[in-house]
Amino acid sequence: MKVNREILTRGALQLLNQVGLEELTLRRLGAALKVRAGAMYWHFKNKEELLNEMATLLLAEAAPELLPARRQSDWKGWVAAFGEGLRKALLRYRDGARMVTGTKLTNTEYMKTAERIGTQLIKAGFTLRQCVVLLSTVYNYTLSFVIEEQAVFPRPGQRSEQYNLQRRNEGLSSEALPLMRQAGPVLFDRFERRYKEGLALMLQGAACQLDARRKD
Repeated sequence: MKVNREILTRGALQLLNQVGLEELTLRRLGAALKVRAGAMYWHFKNKEELLNEMATLLLAEAAPELLPARRQSDWKGWVAAFGEGLRKALLRYRDGARMVTGTKLTNTEYMKTAERIGTQLIKAGFTLRQCVVLLSTVYNYTLSFVIEEQAVFPRPGQRSEQYNLQRRNEGLSSEALPLMRQAGPVLFDRFERRYKEGLALMLQGAACQLDARRKD
């Protein structure tokens, strides 16, 4: 089989959905694609290089989801679309958020999308620093959020037994930890709702900063 980096990367993303991040190896990918080890290591020296390429492809192909459907949306619409689109893209792959965390981009395709979003924030009145801090905060929030979400639901609709809510409450005293008992459904269920609530808090804080700058 004649291969290139894109074929191997797409094959790796498919294999990721089957075996998860820990079990994804160059050797296993080669076996799945029936590619010789020499050809594999010609394109990727190690798993780290492969993960960099996988993350780059995931983020680049997510571009349409990271932009608002209506191009005339205000700055909040652009930031919300960025965060919500990123979450959806990460959830498309098993261990998607863990796979992307800590990787390095191998091309600038994703950066072009970030540039478009950042330009809208600058036009809205944010400083460059505020723009970078806001988008990076949403990015990091989304990655960490989805890491937890995928720990609770390793597969869509399949809750891990480690996050059984009834068992969790059985180990918490209703007298000493009444709030923690009630927090379970908020923390470990209906993730989409909690994600949007957290994102809304960030947007509110950013709006206050923007209002303060306009008054100066």
